[in-house]
Amino acid sequence: MLELRDGSCYPKAMVGVNVGLACVDGVVAVLAFCQLMRIHSRNSHLGWTRQKVFHLMIGSSNLGYFFYFVLSLVAACKGWLCWSNSCGFIVMAFPKILFVAAFLLLLSFWVDLCHQSNDDDEDEGYSPREALLEKRRADSNTNGCRRCFSFLAIRTGSRQKVVILVTIIVFAIMIACAVLIWIGMGKNPIDSEVVAQVYVDLFAVAVLLLGGALACYGLVLFLKMRKVRSERASSEMWKVAGLAIVSVVCFTSSALVTISTNIPLIYHWHQEEIDGVYTSLLLVLYYFIGSSVPSAFVLWMMRELPPLLVTNREQESRTITFIRDDLVTVHPQSWTSATSMSNQVSRASPI
Repeated sequence: MLELRDGSCYPKAMVGVNVGLACVDGVVAVLAFCQLMRIHSRNSHLGWTRQKVFHLMIGSSNLGYFFYFVLSLVAACKGWLCWSNSCGFIVMAFPKILFVAAFLLLLSFWVDLCHQSNDDDEDEGYSPREALLEKRRADSNTNGCRRCFSFLAIRTGSRQKVVILVTIIVFAIMIACAVLIWIGMGKNPIDSEVVAQVYVDLFAVAVLLLGGALACYGLVLFLKMRKVRSERASSEMWKVAGLAIVSVVCFTSSALVTISTNIPLIYHWHQEEIDGVYTSLLLVLYYFIGSSVPSAFVLWMMRELPPLLVTNREQESRTITFIRDDLVTVHPQSWTSATSMSNQVSRASPI
């Protein structure tokens, strides 16, 4: 897919697209990490909340893509042999796994909310409206050492544990494929290119299914929230609808490009020829539309900072939140209306 120009570097159109994509992902990563620090500065004593985890995963994914695009240009011009095999495959696959894992977590929370009334008795009071990693309550006796190792005290829901397990398994499969690709460089029956192609095709099918699942559960939540008459519910309703639509459009386009072309394997440059302009458009469709746009959209939906909390004063949220977990003060007037509408959604709805 690559016609060598000026030695061993990419065509000018592809160089420009790679630089542009690297800049976009770099900006998204910086915004995600900056917002993460701002959020943490306002509620550091709560530990890892859902909002923080999403910012961390999206920031890490886009940072990985930034390094991938930069290293792709350097490897193409320098002629790195390892990059065209297992090294390029790992750097390509790693940020994609983090990206999909973030949206799997989003799906797990939506599933929790849709089936919350059925799971309340089984989970012994655990509610999905809590943070992904349960908010640690402020304790005056908590010492500095315990805060440094807050990950040891985290608690997750059953569906979030499944997401973590699936992510670990996918990472293991990716490493196994990378090893097979490396072995295939020698004289043996293993075809490195086939191994990589099978991996990206199967991953594309998984992404397509993820987009469909987000659309289905997004529709269910949208219909449930339409029954709740409140300004907050209306705002969250359109956030869910927007996320579902963006996920379907972006994930479908990304999966179709993967299945119909070998754009994800563009790092395997030395064996292929390419039309610079055509391939550049496919790169934009696959990476910008398929990854950068959904990442930026989620960050935009979660842009609101949590309120500053007064020490030794704990207030539990009674507001519908589907992608944020702020603590808000509920006035007596809204409590009456919220309570009367709780039966319209579900017994355990976060209202």
